[in-house]
Amino acid sequence: MTRLPVLSGRELIKALARIGYLYDHQRGSHIILPHDSPPHRRLSIPDHKEIAKGTLRTLLQEAGLTVDELLDIL
Repeated sequence: MTRLPVLSGRELIKALARIGYLYDHQRGSHIILPHDSPPHRRLSIPDHKEIAKGTLRTLLQEAGLTVDELLDIL
C-alpha cells in the first residue's frame, strides 16, 4: 500500500480541481468543493497547513480516489 502524502488543504484543492471539483464557497476554515458530473459528490476540505492522515484518507474515499490516483494527479 502506498503511503499518504503530506498535503495542505490548498494543495489538495488544486489536485481535486484537476479532476473536476470546483470551489463553491467557504464556511469557517472549510472549503466546499462540489463535483458537477454524476455522482454529484460534495467535499468539505479543511483549510489547514497539514491535513491529518485519517482526514485525508476519508476525503479520498469520499472522492472515490485511491492514494495512487491522488499521487498521479499531484
